[in-house]
Amino acid sequence: MREVDLAVIGGGPAGLAAAIEAYNNGVKNILIIERDKELGGILQQCIHNGFGLHIFGEELTGPEYAWRFIDQVQKMGIEFKLNTMVLDITEDKIITAVNSEDGLAKLKAKAIVLAMGCRERTRGALNIPGMRPAGIYTAGAAQRFVNMEGYLPGKKVVILGSGDIGLIMARRMTLEGAQVKMVCELLPYSGGLTRNIVQCLEDYDIPLRLSHTVVEIHGKERLEGVVIAKVDENRKPIPETREYVECDTLLLSVGLIPENELSRGAGIKIDPVTSGPVVNESMETSIGGIFACGNVVHVHDLVDYVTQESRLAGRCAARYILGNENNQKIEETRSIRTVAGKGIRYVVPQLIRKHLVQEENKLFFRVTDIYKNAKVLVRCGDETIYSAKKVKVAPGEMESIKLTKEIMEKMKDNSEITVLLDNV
Repeated sequence: MREVDLAVIGGGPAGLAAAIEAYNNGVKNILIIERDKELGGILQQCIHNGFGLHIFGEELTGPEYAWRFIDQVQKMGIEFKLNTMVLDITEDKIITAVNSEDGLAKLKAKAIVLAMGCRERTRGALNIPGMRPAGIYTAGAAQRFVNMEGYLPGKKVVILGSGDIGLIMARRMTLEGAQVKMVCELLPYSGGLTRNIVQCLEDYDIPLRLSHTVVEIHGKERLEGVVIAKVDENRKPIPETREYVECDTLLLSVGLIPENELSRGAGIKIDPVTSGPVVNESMETSIGGIFACGNVVHVHDLVDYVTQESRLAGRCAARYILGNENNQKIEETRSIRTVAGKGIRYVVPQLIRKHLVQEENKLFFRVTDIYKNAKVLVRCGDETIYSAKKVKVAPGEMESIKLTKEIMEKMKDNSEITVLLDNV
C-alpha cells in the first residue's frame, strides 16, 4: 500500500489551493486525485470573466484563474493523478481509487483534504410530468457542451431556475444565436448574484419570471414545449395562469448539492442544511485529520472565497501532519457551537476552538430571504458581541463576519453563539 503525507481528493480550485498551501507550509509528499482528464475542475468550462477580483485584483476567466494554480502545482512538482476515481475513504484515512493505469489501488494518508466540489440537481429531483424527450439538460451540462465540446444544445430555450449558472447560460446561449425565451424562478427572488441578473438578463432583454415554474413537459423524441404557471405563496401552481411556451431546450438551474458520498461513507458528520461536512475553524471534519473545503462543505458564490477557505484547510492539514498543534476531534468539549438564528439559513464553521482561530477565520452564512436595512447580530448568551447594518441581504449572496480578536474575547468556551437578523 502506497503512503503519502497528504491526499487531496479533487483537482478543482479548492483542491489546488489546499495542496499549494500545504506544500508552502512544509508538507512535500502530496498527491492530488482528480477524476477528470485535466486539473481545474468546473473552472475549465467557465469561460466568462469575473473570477479573481479578490485574490488577484483583476478580472480573469475561469480557465485563466485555474491556470494560476495549475502552474504553481506543476512548478512545485506536486504529484497528481488524472482520470482517477476515488471509491472509498475510511476513518483510518485509507483511500481506495481506480484508474486504467493502476487498476484498483489503495493509498494510506496521514491527512486527507476533501475537495470534491458539488453537483447539480437534475430533472429527477423536480417531478415534472411528461415524457423523457431529448433537449433537457442541467445548465452546467449545457455549459460544457457549448464551451468545451462545441455543441449547441438547442435554438429555442427556456431556463428553469435563476441560479448563477442558469443566468450565465442565458447570456451564453443568446451569444451563440439561440433564442432564450425566459428564465423562470419558483421563488419570489432570484438565486443568483445581482451582477449576473443585470449582465446576463437585463442587458439582453431576457425576461425573468419570478414565482413561476414548469409544470408540464411536451414532446416524445425531442422537447417541443413546456407549460409554465405562476405559483402561490405555498409554491403551488395556480391553474388559471398556465401558459404553453414552444421550445426545443429546457435548461435546469435548480440548485447545487455538495458531493458528499465519500464523506458519508467514511462516517463523517453531515450538516442537514448545507449537506456538507460539519467543520471547525480549521476546516477539520468530525474525523481527526480529514479536512474539507470549497463547495463540498457549502456552496459558494465566488471562487475567490473557495480559494481563501481552501488555503486555510491546506495550512491546517499541514500543521496536523507535522504535529505543530494538538489536534483533537471536532467534538472537543471546549468547542463553541455556531447556531443559525432568525433569518439565517446556516452558519459555517459549525464549531470554533478559540485557541486555534487564525487571522483569516470568518463566519460564513446565508440568509433565508431578501431583507433590506437589516441588522446582523452575533450573540453569545444574552450578550451581543457583534452588530452590523446591511442595506440589503439576499439568499443568492453569501455573507461573512471576520472573527476579530475583539469578537473572540467575548466568546466563552463550551458555549453557543447565534447569528441572526434583527429588524426583519
